[in-house]
Amino acid sequence: MFSTRTKLALIAVTSAAALSAAGCSSSDTPKAATTSTTAAMDHGSMPGMDHGTTTTAPAATRSDFNDADLTFLTMMYPHHAQAVEMAKLVPTRSQNQQLITLANAVEQAQSPEMQQITTLLGSFGKPVPSGEMNHEMPGIMSKDQMTKLEAASGPEFDKMWMQMMIEHHQGAITMANTELAQGSNADSKALAQSIVTAQQQEIGQMNTMLGQS
Repeated sequence: MFSTRTKLALIAVTSAAALSAAGCSSSDTPKAATTSTTAAMDHGSMPGMDHGTTTTAPAATRSDFNDADLTFLTMMYPHHAQAVEMAKLVPTRSQNQQLITLANAVEQAQSPEMQQITTLLGSFGKPVPSGEMNHEMPGIMSKDQMTKLEAASGPEFDKMWMQMMIEHHQGAITMANTELAQGSNADSKALAQSIVTAQQQEIGQMNTMLGQS
C-alpha cells in the first residue's frame, strides 16, 4: 500500500500532466482554425467571398460568307473613301450647281455604305479595313491625279472631276459585278447590286453633263 505522502505526490503529478495536456490542446485549436481559415481565403471558398470570375464572351460571328464577299467588302471600303474625298472637293472648286448636287449625292450614298461595310465585316469576325488605297483596284485614282484635281477649279475642275468619277464608278461596278457572280452572302450581294444600279445612273448623268459642256 502507498503511504499518504506517496499518494499525494502521485495526485500532484497526475494533475500537472492533465493541465499540461489541456494547455496543449487549447493552443493547438486556434492554430488549426487559423490554418483552415487561411486556406479557405486563399481558395476563395469562404461564404460571401466567392464573387466569381468575370469573362467577356467573344462576339458572335456569321458563317454565311466566302472569300469573294470578303474581297469585295475590303476593297470597296477604300474605294468608297476616295469617292467621298473627291466629292468633298466640289463645293469649293465648282460653280456648277448641278455638279455640286451630284457630288453631294455621291457622298450621301457612299458614306453610309462604308458604315454598312464595317458592320458586315464585324459580323463576319473581320477587322475594319483601312482607308489605304490599293492602286491595283479598278477605278482608283493615283496620287498625281488627285493632286491635279485638287489644284484645278471652275470648268476645268468640273470636266476633270466628272471624267475621273466616271472611271471611278466603272471600277466600282466591275468589283460589284464580280461580287454578284462569285459572292455568297446575301447582304454583300444586295450592297453590290445597289452600287451597280446607283453608279450606272450617275455615269449616265455625268456623260450627259460632259456632252453639254
